[in-house]
Amino acid sequence: MKDCKVNELRGMWIATVFGIDWPKTQNNPEAQKKEFIEILDTLQSLNFNAVFVQIRPTSDAFYNSHINPWSVYLTGTQGKSPGYDPLKFMIKETHKRNMEFHAWLNPYRITTNGTDLNQLAKLNPARLNPNWALEYDDALFYNPENQEVIKYVATTVFEIVKNYYVDGIHFDDYFYPYNYPLPEGEDKDGEVANNRREAVNDMIRLVYKAIKSTRACVQFGVSPFGVWKNKSSDHKGSDSNNLESYYNVYTDSLAWIEEGIIDYIAPQIYWTIDNKNSSYETLVKWWIEAVKDTCVDLYIGQNISNEDIAREIEKEIQINRKYSEVEGSIFFSMINLEENTGNVVQQFERVYRNKAGIPYEGCD
Repeated sequence: MKDCKVNELRGMWIATVFGIDWPKTQNNPEAQKKEFIEILDTLQSLNFNAVFVQIRPTSDAFYNSHINPWSVYLTGTQGKSPGYDPLKFMIKETHKRNMEFHAWLNPYRITTNGTDLNQLAKLNPARLNPNWALEYDDALFYNPENQEVIKYVATTVFEIVKNYYVDGIHFDDYFYPYNYPLPEGEDKDGEVANNRREAVNDMIRLVYKAIKSTRACVQFGVSPFGVWKNKSSDHKGSDSNNLESYYNVYTDSLAWIEEGIIDYIAPQIYWTIDNKNSSYETLVKWWIEAVKDTCVDLYIGQNISNEDIAREIEKEIQINRKYSEVEGSIFFSMINLEENTGNVVQQFERVYRNKAGIPYEGCD
């Protein structure tokens, strides 16, 4: 087995919601810059070659936008300028180190808790368009079936791709809230559920079109929950017993692959190798079959915030490398690398001891 593929993606998710990974300080541009440089230097020293930074965590922005207000996680006040352009700075520093920068967005999240639109910045799109918002579980999110919401998400992405030299646009697993209920009497394969899935598909299609018509080299990818459907629900499903993204968040990731409206998929296979309900290698092999004979690249999302997984992350990477279809990994998240959860640092030093090129050279 080779130590690494020539252009193996080695990515790290950097979460900004709640300041999980960055920034730890607010209202201090120089401190925030210093923190981010330290993150990049740490990753570079371990031969990582990509960062996936959450630049729109809650309908707000880590970049200069005419659509979304400045993020609350920069200053403590949504809409308040941080005094610099974080995205411009982050891209420059990332590219200086010959690493890729992927802009990670949450398309539908408005708040993590609370349903008072008046608590948002005055120019927040949700506050300006209250009919776009849905309430669930003491939080707000954009209604995926609203056609104006679909256009708004695509326009948000267009603005980023037009104004910033990002290497990729990245969505995670949050679409409809997990287990968002159906109306009474509706079936999970019925008209309402199917309409929800198709609305998400429409958003993915329009975002893909917005990216490719603006800067075609920018990659578009999604990191869905690691199970599409269980085999007990569909013979095409995986040999697993877990939540199903098709039903629990109304997303049909297989449709995106088959239609070719994403460049890569990075399923969150957040389980140990011996997990009885969703074993790691079983799910890896299922997703390999899902992308087979398509132009969609496969990365694996891996969870080093779980200590049991972190302790065996080297073995999981070795499993990935058994299969030529697996192009690399993205890890959640930076704080666990800094805290060395499950001795991940020593494992990365071994498994990433050789450098790898960046997968998408030439996007400028």
